[in-house]
Amino acid sequence: MFRNNGDKDSVKTAQNIANDIIQRMGKTIVLGLPLGAGKAINIANALTQIALEDSSIKLTIFTALTLVKPTPKSELAKRFLTPISDRLFGQAPELLYAKKIQQKNLPDNIEVNEFFLMSGQWIGNEHVQQNYIPANYTHAMSVLLSKGMNVLAQSISEDDGNYSLSCNPDITVDLLKARQQGKADFIFATEVNPGLPYMFGEAEIDAKEIDYLLNAEQVNPSDLKHTVFSVPKTPLCDADHAIGLHASRLVKDGGTLQIGIGAIGDAICHALTLRQNNNQVYNSVISELSYEQAEIETIPPFTEGLYALSEMFVDGFITLYESGVLKRKVNDALLHGGFFLGNQSFYQKLKSMPKDLRRLFQMMPVSFTNKLEGDIQTKIKQRRDARFINSAMMVTLRGAIVSDGLENGQVISGVGGQFDFVSQSFSLPGARSIITLNSTRKTKGKVVSNIVWSYGHQTVPWHMRDIIITEYGIADLRGKTESEAIKSMLNITDSRFQNNLIKQAKDSGKIEQSYQLPKLSQRNTPEFIAKQLQSTQHSESDGLLFPAFPISNDFTEVEERLISALEEIEDVSHSKVALIKMLSSGLLKKPKTTQEQDCLKRMQLLQVKSFKEHVYRALILEGLNR
Repeated sequence: MFRNNGDKDSVKTAQNIANDIIQRMGKTIVLGLPLGAGKAINIANALTQIALEDSSIKLTIFTALTLVKPTPKSELAKRFLTPISDRLFGQAPELLYAKKIQQKNLPDNIEVNEFFLMSGQWIGNEHVQQNYIPANYTHAMSVLLSKGMNVLAQSISEDDGNYSLSCNPDITVDLLKARQQGKADFIFATEVNPGLPYMFGEAEIDAKEIDYLLNAEQVNPSDLKHTVFSVPKTPLCDADHAIGLHASRLVKDGGTLQIGIGAIGDAICHALTLRQNNNQVYNSVISELSYEQAEIETIPPFTEGLYALSEMFVDGFITLYESGVLKRKVNDALLHGGFFLGNQSFYQKLKSMPKDLRRLFQMMPVSFTNKLEGDIQTKIKQRRDARFINSAMMVTLRGAIVSDGLENGQVISGVGGQFDFVSQSFSLPGARSIITLNSTRKTKGKVVSNIVWSYGHQTVPWHMRDIIITEYGIADLRGKTESEAIKSMLNITDSRFQNNLIKQAKDSGKIEQSYQLPKLSQRNTPEFIAKQLQSTQHSESDGLLFPAFPISNDFTEVEERLISALEEIEDVSHSKVALIKMLSSGLLKKPKTTQEQDCLKRMQLLQVKSFKEHVYRALILEGLNR
């Protein structure tokens, strides 16, 4: 047995803990670190440092979603991001192994395996791409145990001598159970992070499970005086709001909801709140947006309300609770979640909640949230009319989902729990899997379709196709023929790409040669979406109906303006002609308002000294006026 039989409180520092672990375990360490924000950073860094100094030690790290602060790619991005980096991303210490991977000087005696990556962060990094392990979230534990994990290091929260796994009971709960049953043998090293809220459900653990405890009261305060790594909000565009509105139509009163992090999740929560509290306007917008106008019936507000069963607990669920949407209890909880990650305001909201309210948001292992096991009949009753909503990068016209990687083999993120929930939706009566995506994206300044005829990588195969949503509507593909599914997908494709896809479908013999798009589906343009939303985008007492940040906002008004300006600059940066045109126009401009002056001041461009700064100033001014 690897358990620490001594006094766990006798070890005072992360370095002491790491040295003691090496002494107990020998020179082969297989270190498990939770996904996302739950990593015991100080302990992980101490173990990494020992391995860096002693090449005879073999350190293998198995983890997921290693969080790193973004590195600005341009001088303008640096001027914008640097002053607010700590506010946006928190003040968590840098993970030493991640730093070495970024610097491409991780030694051979240290290997890092991940089953889910920070989206887009590690494209082209050979160590990460070569050592990635594809796995469903629910399969990660078996992979971890098969690799011989002998140390698990996790950040936890403490409340009056009680301990909680807080943001990450996801796999740890079952690992501890396996250890109790003699199916696993490892050291559980923990560090209390004062920034983590104390969460209930199966996240609560017995202190006897802990072998090493790094406590803020026992160590130099600088060791643990940091916040939880946070992920700032991204602004919603018209397409995001339209997707949220379409998705909200499919959520049944008295049903079950799963969503993820990001703009689409925020848009869905905002649309559900609008459905509940401004129902007349909500139905008006819905009828104007949808290509199947004549078929849509009035959608009522929620009476019984929803229950949340979500791998990820996002702050949008708190908004749904506050707006009266999330109110159906299961086992005394409004929500069962597997892990959480968000911005600083989300963490603070959880920490400041009265305990009785926080108990309604229970944290569970993903074996509970993502799978239909155990008392299946009870779970079927509890998880009625489930809507499991996830996002994708691309979808083929035949319904295959591309969410985690490129056809050249580069891994973008990971499957995570997406396949788990797709599978669960086919097992639960009345449940549906809903995949959302924007119909287009910009690549090097060029608009391309996210709906394609075929693609050389798939996350969810086409035979498990269900519901697909873009800003242009809903395609219900479950149980449909190839021809029916393709026609449904064409209805929600951007009109700039419909004709080419129709030709490919006809050339492949998948739809009849005489097929023509319905007229209502020929209006699928960004301008149409903007027009329909702007017709109701009036100011109310609480602001715009479709704001850029409907759930919470990490930015000031000046920073919001600058984000838009920087996006405009990024759009033209791939074309010399467009960039010169933008620069020429900007050189003729002067700040017209106090806010524009504030924007220039924020970017240190109110007073310019060099030619380069004159260029930056001109680009910002033009970006602010587009």
